[in-house]
Amino acid sequence: MPLQIPDPVLGAWTKGFPARAAGLRLSEVADADLHLSDLVTPVLTVHEDALAHNEETVLAWAREQGVLLAPHGKTTMAPALWQRLLDAGAWGISVATPWQAEVAIDAGVSTVLIANAVTDPAAVRRLGELLAADEGLRVLCWADSLAGIAILAKEMRDAARPLDVLVELGGAHGRTGARTVEEGVRIAQALSAAPGLRLAGVTGYEGPFGPDRGEASVAAVDAYLRTLVELHTRLDYPDDVRPVLSAGGSSFPDRAAAVLSEAGAEADVVLRSGAFQIHDDGFYSRMSPFGPLTGTAPLRSAMHAWSRVVSQPEDGLALLDAGRRDVPFDLDLPAPQSVAGEVTALNDQHAFLRLADDATVAVGDVVRLGLSHPCTAFDKWRVVAVIDDPDAADPRVIGAVATCF
Repeated sequence: MPLQIPDPVLGAWTKGFPARAAGLRLSEVADADLHLSDLVTPVLTVHEDALAHNEETVLAWAREQGVLLAPHGKTTMAPALWQRLLDAGAWGISVATPWQAEVAIDAGVSTVLIANAVTDPAAVRRLGELLAADEGLRVLCWADSLAGIAILAKEMRDAARPLDVLVELGGAHGRTGARTVEEGVRIAQALSAAPGLRLAGVTGYEGPFGPDRGEASVAAVDAYLRTLVELHTRLDYPDDVRPVLSAGGSSFPDRAAAVLSEAGAEADVVLRSGAFQIHDDGFYSRMSPFGPLTGTAPLRSAMHAWSRVVSQPEDGLALLDAGRRDVPFDLDLPAPQSVAGEVTALNDQHAFLRLADDATVAVGDVVRLGLSHPCTAFDKWRVVAVIDDPDAADPRVIGAVATCF
Protein backbone atom coordinates (compact mmCIF):
# COMPACT_ATOMS: atom_id res chain seq x y z
CA MET A 1 0.00 0.00 0.00
CA PRO A 2 1.45 3.41 -0.92
CA LEU A 3 2.06 5.55 2.13
CA GLN A 4 1.47 9.26 2.42
CA ILE A 5 5.02 10.61 2.14
CA PRO A 6 5.73 14.10 3.54
CA ASP A 7 6.57 16.52 0.73
CA PRO A 8 7.44 19.82 2.43
CA VAL A 9 8.65 22.95 0.70
CA LEU A 10 12.32 23.47 1.52
CA GLY A 11 13.48 26.72 3.02
CA ALA A 12 15.92 28.22 5.47
CA TRP A 13 14.68 25.72 8.07
CA THR A 14 16.11 22.82 6.03
CA LYS A 15 19.50 22.24 7.64
CA GLY A 16 22.21 21.32 5.17
CA PHE A 17 20.44 22.41 2.00
CA PRO A 18 21.63 25.47 0.03
CA ALA A 19 19.69 28.68 -0.49
CA ARG A 20 19.04 27.76 -4.13
CA ALA A 21 16.99 24.77 -2.95
CA ALA A 22 14.54 27.05 -1.15
CA GLY A 23 11.08 26.77 -2.67
CA LEU A 24 11.62 23.24 -3.96
CA ARG A 25 9.36 20.51 -2.73
CA LEU A 26 11.10 17.51 -1.28
CA SER A 27 9.98 15.43 -4.26
CA GLU A 28 11.73 17.87 -6.61
CA VAL A 29 15.18 17.50 -5.04
CA ALA A 30 16.08 14.54 -7.26
CA ASP A 31 15.81 16.73 -10.38
CA ALA A 32 17.53 19.81 -8.94
CA ASP A 33 21.07 18.85 -10.10
CA LEU A 34 22.51 19.11 -6.60
CA HIS A 35 25.81 17.60 -5.52
CA LEU A 36 27.37 17.16 -2.11
CA SER A 37 29.49 20.25 -2.74
CA ASP A 38 26.27 22.29 -3.03
CA LEU A 39 25.12 21.29 0.44
CA VAL A 40 25.99 23.31 3.53
CA THR A 41 28.05 21.62 6.23
CA PRO A 42 27.43 20.02 8.57
CA VAL A 43 25.14 17.70 6.67
CA LEU A 44 23.85 14.14 7.07
CA THR A 45 23.43 11.95 4.00
CA VAL A 46 22.19 8.45 3.29
CA HIS A 47 23.58 6.26 0.52
CA GLU A 48 21.06 4.68 -1.86
CA ASP A 49 23.09 1.58 -2.78
CA ALA A 50 23.77 0.72 0.88
CA LEU A 51 20.09 1.17 1.75
CA ALA A 52 19.05 -1.23 -1.00
CA HIS A 53 21.77 -3.74 -0.08
CA ASN A 54 20.76 -3.79 3.60
CA GLU A 55 17.05 -4.12 2.87
CA GLU A 56 17.56 -6.94 0.37
CA THR A 57 19.99 -8.79 2.64
CA VAL A 58 17.84 -8.79 5.78
CA LEU A 59 14.44 -9.34 4.16
CA ALA A 60 15.79 -12.27 2.14
CA TRP A 61 17.33 -13.75 5.30
CA ALA A 62 14.04 -13.38 7.17
CA ARG A 63 12.17 -15.21 4.42
CA GLU A 64 14.68 -18.03 4.55
CA GLN A 65 14.29 -18.25 8.34
CA GLY A 66 10.49 -18.24 8.12
CA VAL A 67 10.17 -15.17 10.33
CA LEU A 68 8.41 -11.85 9.81
CA LEU A 69 9.81 -8.35 10.21
CA ALA A 70 8.16 -5.31 11.75
CA PRO A 71 11.20 -3.01 11.60
CA HIS A 72 11.38 -0.26 14.18
CA GLY A 73 10.15 2.87 12.45
CA LYS A 74 11.43 5.01 15.32
CA THR A 75 14.93 4.53 13.95
CA THR A 76 14.33 7.01 11.15
CA MET A 77 10.75 8.25 11.66
CA ALA A 78 10.79 8.65 7.88
CA PRO A 79 7.68 7.35 6.02
CA ALA A 80 9.64 7.26 2.76
CA LEU A 81 12.05 4.77 4.34
CA TRP A 82 9.17 2.82 5.91
CA GLN A 83 7.69 2.52 2.43
CA ARG A 84 10.87 0.83 1.21
CA LEU A 85 10.66 -1.72 4.03
CA LEU A 86 7.00 -2.49 3.37
CA ASP A 87 7.65 -2.78 -0.37
CA ALA A 88 10.45 -5.24 0.43
CA GLY A 89 8.04 -7.45 2.36
CA ALA A 90 7.93 -6.20 5.94
CA TRP A 91 4.90 -7.46 7.92
CA GLY A 92 4.40 -4.09 9.59
CA ILE A 93 6.17 -1.23 11.30
CA SER A 94 7.12 -1.09 14.98
CA VAL A 95 7.11 2.13 16.98
CA ALA A 96 7.83 3.04 20.57
CA THR A 97 5.07 5.48 21.57
CA PRO A 98 1.40 6.15 20.83
CA TRP A 99 2.36 9.38 19.08
CA GLN A 100 4.73 7.52 16.77
CA ALA A 101 1.96 5.01 16.14
CA GLU A 102 -0.40 7.78 15.07
CA VAL A 103 2.25 9.15 12.69
CA ALA A 104 2.53 5.68 11.14
CA ILE A 105 -1.23 5.21 10.94
CA ASP A 106 -1.69 8.67 9.44
CA ALA A 107 0.92 7.76 6.82
CA GLY A 108 -1.09 4.66 5.93
CA VAL A 109 0.74 1.82 7.71
CA SER A 110 -1.89 -0.88 8.26
CA THR A 111 -0.09 -3.02 10.87
CA VAL A 112 1.52 -1.08 13.70
CA LEU A 113 3.24 -2.73 16.65
CA ILE A 114 3.73 -0.41 19.62
CA ALA A 115 6.73 -1.98 21.33
CA ASN A 116 5.81 -0.54 24.69
CA ALA A 117 3.08 -0.44 27.30
CA VAL A 118 0.44 2.22 26.69
CA THR A 119 -0.66 3.69 30.02
CA ASP A 120 -1.89 7.15 28.98
CA PRO A 121 -5.73 6.97 29.03
CA ALA A 122 -6.08 9.60 26.30
CA ALA A 123 -3.70 7.64 24.07
CA VAL A 124 -5.67 4.42 24.63
CA ARG A 125 -8.92 6.16 23.72
CA ARG A 126 -7.31 7.52 20.58
CA LEU A 127 -6.18 4.05 19.54
CA GLY A 128 -9.77 2.89 19.97
CA GLU A 129 -10.97 5.72 17.72
CA LEU A 130 -8.43 4.88 15.05
CA LEU A 131 -9.37 1.19 15.09
CA ALA A 132 -13.05 2.09 14.80
CA ALA A 133 -12.37 4.35 11.83
CA ASP A 134 -10.44 1.76 9.79
CA GLU A 135 -11.39 -1.91 9.74
CA GLY A 136 -8.18 -2.72 7.88
CA LEU A 137 -5.98 -1.33 10.65
CA ARG A 138 -4.29 -3.59 13.18
CA VAL A 139 -2.61 -2.13 16.26
CA LEU A 140 -0.75 -4.23 18.80
CA CYS A 141 0.69 -2.95 22.09
CA TRP A 142 2.31 -4.45 25.18
CA ALA A 143 1.34 -4.90 28.81
CA ASP A 144 3.52 -6.05 31.70
CA SER A 145 1.27 -5.52 34.73
CA LEU A 146 -2.26 -5.88 36.01
CA ALA A 147 -2.31 -2.12 36.50
CA GLY A 148 -1.53 -1.63 32.84
CA ILE A 149 -4.30 -4.03 31.83
CA ALA A 150 -6.75 -2.10 34.02
CA ILE A 151 -5.94 1.19 32.24
CA LEU A 152 -6.36 -0.39 28.82
CA ALA A 153 -9.60 -2.13 29.77
CA LYS A 154 -11.17 0.98 31.26
CA GLU A 155 -10.63 3.01 28.08
CA MET A 156 -11.41 0.20 25.60
CA ARG A 157 -14.48 -1.17 27.39
CA ASP A 158 -16.95 0.21 24.84
CA ALA A 159 -14.63 0.22 21.81
CA ALA A 160 -15.97 -0.90 18.46
CA ARG A 161 -13.00 -3.20 17.89
CA PRO A 162 -10.65 -4.85 20.38
CA LEU A 163 -7.07 -3.78 20.91
CA ASP A 164 -4.51 -6.56 20.45
CA VAL A 165 -2.17 -6.81 23.44
CA LEU A 166 1.03 -8.81 23.85
CA VAL A 167 2.19 -9.88 27.29
CA GLU A 168 5.67 -8.50 27.81
CA LEU A 169 8.13 -10.69 29.69
CA GLY A 170 11.39 -9.25 30.96
CA GLY A 171 13.86 -10.54 33.48
CA ALA A 172 16.21 -9.53 36.25
CA HIS A 173 18.28 -6.49 35.24
CA GLY A 174 16.26 -6.15 32.06
CA ARG A 175 14.12 -3.20 31.08
CA THR A 176 10.32 -3.39 31.26
CA GLY A 177 8.37 -6.65 31.34
CA ALA A 178 6.98 -9.06 33.91
CA ARG A 179 9.85 -10.64 35.79
CA THR A 180 8.65 -14.25 35.84
CA VAL A 181 6.72 -16.59 33.58
CA GLU A 182 4.13 -17.08 36.34
CA GLU A 183 3.55 -13.35 36.50
CA GLY A 184 3.18 -13.30 32.73
CA VAL A 185 0.51 -16.02 32.96
CA ARG A 186 -1.46 -13.95 35.49
CA ILE A 187 -1.28 -10.89 33.24
CA ALA A 188 -2.50 -12.95 30.29
CA GLN A 189 -5.43 -14.29 32.31
CA ALA A 190 -6.46 -10.77 33.31
CA LEU A 191 -6.07 -9.64 29.72
CA SER A 192 -8.26 -12.45 28.41
CA ALA A 193 -11.03 -11.43 30.83
CA ALA A 194 -10.80 -7.70 30.08
CA PRO A 195 -13.41 -6.02 27.87
CA GLY A 196 -12.15 -4.45 24.68
CA LEU A 197 -8.83 -6.27 24.77
CA ARG A 198 -7.57 -9.37 22.97
CA LEU A 199 -4.65 -11.57 24.00
CA ALA A 200 -2.46 -11.58 20.90
CA GLY A 201 0.89 -13.03 21.95
CA VAL A 202 4.09 -12.70 23.94
CA THR A 203 6.92 -10.25 23.51
CA GLY A 204 10.13 -8.94 25.02
CA TYR A 205 13.44 -7.24 24.39
CA GLU A 206 16.63 -9.25 24.66
CA GLY A 207 19.12 -6.40 24.25
CA PRO A 208 19.85 -5.82 27.98
CA PHE A 209 20.89 -9.45 28.42
CA GLY A 210 23.76 -9.31 25.94
CA PRO A 211 26.08 -6.30 25.93
CA ASP A 212 28.32 -7.93 23.30
CA ARG A 213 28.47 -10.96 21.01
CA GLY A 214 30.59 -13.02 23.39
CA GLU A 215 29.67 -16.59 24.33
CA ALA A 216 28.28 -15.63 27.74
CA SER A 217 26.12 -12.88 26.29
CA VAL A 218 24.70 -15.11 23.58
CA ALA A 219 23.91 -17.79 26.19
CA ALA A 220 22.13 -15.23 28.38
CA VAL A 221 20.13 -13.93 25.42
CA ASP A 222 19.12 -17.46 24.41
CA ALA A 223 18.05 -18.29 27.97
CA TYR A 224 15.89 -15.19 28.10
CA LEU A 225 14.33 -15.88 24.69
CA ARG A 226 13.39 -19.39 25.83
CA THR A 227 11.34 -17.87 28.67
CA LEU A 228 9.27 -16.10 26.00
CA VAL A 229 8.64 -19.43 24.30
CA GLU A 230 7.75 -21.02 27.66
CA LEU A 231 5.23 -18.31 28.45
CA HIS A 232 3.73 -18.55 24.97
CA THR A 233 3.18 -22.30 25.30
CA ARG A 234 1.29 -21.81 28.58
CA LEU A 235 -1.27 -19.35 27.24
CA ASP A 236 -4.74 -19.98 25.84
CA TYR A 237 -5.39 -17.70 22.89
CA PRO A 238 -8.76 -16.76 21.37
CA ASP A 239 -9.82 -18.90 18.43
CA ASP A 240 -9.66 -15.94 16.04
CA VAL A 241 -6.09 -15.00 16.91
CA ARG A 242 -2.87 -16.29 15.41
CA PRO A 243 -0.47 -15.33 18.21
CA VAL A 244 2.57 -13.18 17.70
CA LEU A 245 5.86 -14.10 19.35
CA SER A 246 8.08 -11.05 19.07
CA ALA A 247 11.62 -10.04 20.00
CA GLY A 248 14.73 -9.03 18.14
CA GLY A 249 16.61 -5.82 18.39
CA SER A 250 19.29 -5.22 15.80
CA SER A 251 22.02 -6.97 17.81
CA PHE A 252 20.55 -10.49 18.17
CA PRO A 253 17.97 -11.06 15.42
CA ASP A 254 19.69 -14.33 14.54
CA ARG A 255 19.25 -15.66 18.06
CA ALA A 256 15.65 -14.43 18.25
CA ALA A 257 14.82 -16.17 14.98
CA ALA A 258 16.46 -19.43 16.05
CA VAL A 259 15.04 -19.63 19.57
CA LEU A 260 11.55 -18.26 19.01
CA SER A 261 11.06 -20.61 16.08
CA GLU A 262 11.19 -23.43 18.65
CA ALA A 263 7.57 -22.49 19.38
CA GLY A 264 6.61 -24.25 16.15
CA ALA A 265 4.29 -23.21 13.37
CA GLU A 266 1.40 -22.08 15.58
CA ALA A 267 2.71 -18.54 16.03
CA ASP A 268 4.07 -15.74 13.88
CA VAL A 269 7.63 -14.94 14.92
CA VAL A 270 7.96 -11.19 14.39
CA LEU A 271 11.36 -9.52 14.72
CA ARG A 272 11.55 -5.77 15.30
CA SER A 273 15.10 -5.14 14.12
CA GLY A 274 15.16 -1.60 12.76
CA ALA A 275 18.73 -0.32 12.60
CA PHE A 276 19.63 -2.76 9.80
CA GLN A 277 18.19 -0.51 7.10
CA ILE A 278 20.70 2.25 7.86
CA HIS A 279 23.31 0.26 9.82
CA ASP A 280 26.37 2.25 10.99
CA ASP A 281 30.14 2.44 11.37
CA GLY A 282 30.06 1.98 15.14
CA PHE A 283 27.92 -0.02 17.57
CA TYR A 284 25.93 -2.03 15.04
CA SER A 285 28.98 -2.72 12.91
CA ARG A 286 30.34 -4.51 15.99
CA MET A 287 27.10 -6.18 17.09
CA SER A 288 25.18 -7.11 13.94
CA PRO A 289 25.26 -10.82 13.11
CA PHE A 290 24.79 -10.26 9.40
CA GLY A 291 27.78 -11.64 7.57
CA PRO A 292 29.48 -14.89 8.59
CA LEU A 293 27.08 -15.63 11.49
CA THR A 294 24.06 -15.64 9.18
CA GLY A 295 25.72 -16.75 5.96
CA THR A 296 24.79 -13.47 4.28
CA ALA A 297 26.70 -10.50 3.00
CA PRO A 298 27.61 -8.08 5.79
CA LEU A 299 25.54 -4.94 6.12
CA ARG A 300 26.94 -1.57 5.06
CA SER A 301 26.60 1.80 6.71
CA ALA A 302 24.18 3.91 4.69
CA MET A 303 24.78 7.13 6.63
CA HIS A 304 27.61 9.62 6.81
CA ALA A 305 28.07 13.11 8.12
CA TRP A 306 30.15 15.69 6.30
CA SER A 307 31.77 18.41 8.38
CA ARG A 308 34.05 21.31 7.56
CA VAL A 309 37.26 22.38 9.29
CA VAL A 310 36.60 25.78 10.87
CA SER A 311 39.75 26.20 12.94
CA GLN A 312 43.25 24.80 13.55
CA PRO A 313 44.19 26.55 16.79
CA GLU A 314 47.17 24.31 17.56
CA ASP A 315 49.30 21.63 15.96
CA GLY A 316 47.48 18.34 15.50
CA LEU A 317 44.05 19.74 16.37
CA ALA A 318 41.27 20.67 13.98
CA LEU A 319 37.83 21.92 14.97
CA LEU A 320 34.96 20.78 12.76
CA ASP A 321 31.54 22.41 12.40
CA ALA A 322 29.53 19.31 13.45
CA GLY A 323 28.55 18.93 17.09
CA ARG A 324 26.01 17.30 19.35
CA ARG A 325 23.16 19.00 17.53
CA ASP A 326 24.22 17.32 14.29
CA VAL A 327 25.72 13.87 14.94
CA PRO A 328 25.09 11.01 17.41
CA PHE A 329 27.32 10.62 20.43
CA ASP A 330 25.42 8.37 22.86
CA LEU A 331 27.19 5.13 21.91
CA ASP A 332 30.34 6.21 20.07
CA LEU A 333 31.81 9.48 18.88
CA PRO A 334 31.96 10.05 15.11
CA ALA A 335 34.98 8.55 13.36
CA PRO A 336 36.84 10.47 10.64
CA GLN A 337 37.02 8.48 7.41
CA SER A 338 38.67 10.85 4.95
CA VAL A 339 41.62 11.77 7.18
CA ALA A 340 43.56 9.84 9.81
CA GLY A 341 42.73 10.90 13.33
CA GLU A 342 40.18 10.66 16.13
CA VAL A 343 37.26 12.76 17.26
CA THR A 344 37.90 13.09 20.99
CA ALA A 345 35.03 15.34 22.08
CA LEU A 346 31.93 17.17 20.89
CA ASN A 347 30.49 20.52 21.87
CA ASP A 348 27.07 21.69 20.72
CA GLN A 349 28.42 22.84 17.34
CA HIS A 350 32.05 21.66 17.25
CA ALA A 351 33.96 18.39 17.00
CA PHE A 352 37.54 18.12 18.29
CA LEU A 353 39.55 16.19 15.70
CA ARG A 354 42.99 15.05 16.87
CA LEU A 355 44.98 14.32 13.74
CA ALA A 356 47.36 11.41 13.31
CA ASP A 357 51.03 12.35 13.17
CA ASP A 358 51.23 12.30 9.37
CA ALA A 359 47.74 13.68 8.68
CA THR A 360 46.98 17.19 7.51
CA VAL A 361 43.87 19.22 6.85
CA ALA A 362 43.31 22.87 6.01
CA VAL A 363 40.68 25.29 7.19
CA GLY A 364 37.74 24.87 4.85
CA ASP A 365 38.37 21.18 4.08
CA VAL A 366 35.42 18.79 4.37
CA VAL A 367 35.85 15.63 6.49
CA ARG A 368 33.64 12.57 6.07
CA LEU A 369 32.54 11.08 9.38
CA GLY A 370 31.38 7.55 10.11
CA LEU A 371 28.59 7.49 12.68
CA SER A 372 27.28 5.16 15.37
CA HIS A 373 23.58 4.58 16.14
CA PRO A 374 21.14 5.64 13.41
CA CYS A 375 18.33 6.38 15.89
CA THR A 376 20.22 9.30 17.36
CA ALA A 377 21.55 10.43 14.01
CA PHE A 378 18.19 10.84 12.30
CA ASP A 379 16.50 12.56 15.23
CA LYS A 380 18.69 15.61 14.64
CA TRP A 381 17.58 16.10 11.02
CA ARG A 382 14.21 17.07 9.54
CA VAL A 383 15.38 16.43 5.95
CA VAL A 384 18.16 14.03 4.96
CA ALA A 385 19.78 14.10 1.53
CA VAL A 386 20.10 10.83 -0.41
CA ILE A 387 23.32 10.51 -2.41
CA ASP A 388 24.45 8.05 -5.06
CA ASP A 389 28.01 7.25 -4.00
CA PRO A 390 29.78 8.53 -0.88
CA ASP A 391 33.15 7.55 -2.39
CA ALA A 392 32.71 9.73 -5.47
CA ALA A 393 34.69 12.93 -5.82
CA ASP A 394 31.46 14.93 -5.56
CA PRO A 395 28.47 12.67 -4.84
CA ARG A 396 25.23 13.45 -6.62
CA VAL A 397 22.10 14.19 -4.57
CA ILE A 398 19.43 11.88 -5.97
CA GLY A 399 16.65 12.60 -3.51
CA ALA A 400 15.78 13.45 0.07
CA VAL A 401 13.63 12.04 2.88
CA ALA A 402 11.72 13.92 5.54
CA THR A 403 11.67 12.76 9.15
CA CYS A 404 8.74 13.16 11.55
CA PHE A 405 10.54 13.68 14.85
